[in-house]
Amino acid sequence: MAKMTKSQILGALAEKSGLAKKDVVTLMDELTNLAYAEVKSNGVFIIPGIGKMVKMDRKERMGVNPATGEKIKIAAKTVVKFRLAKAAKEAVL
Repeated sequence: MAKMTKSQILGALAEKSGLAKKDVVTLMDELTNLAYAEVKSNGVFIIPGIGKMVKMDRKERMGVNPATGEKIKIAAKTVVKFRLAKAAKEAVL
């Protein structure tokens, strides 16, 4: 199964919406920028029917170097996760 490229996605959205491809590109870029800004400031960005991006704090933990078997300390950090909406799961599965 081949994945759709960004250009193919934008083309399909332009065709189905009746908008110019340039307008769809601008819309997607603004949606992306809005999502990043909202997650950074509020910690969550929801796209209804698809899912939500959530900023989470990961605690410091112990790990193992697979090459040497040596125990190492993995530092705490902030990560972004995407949680798929229930509607999206049901539509796909």
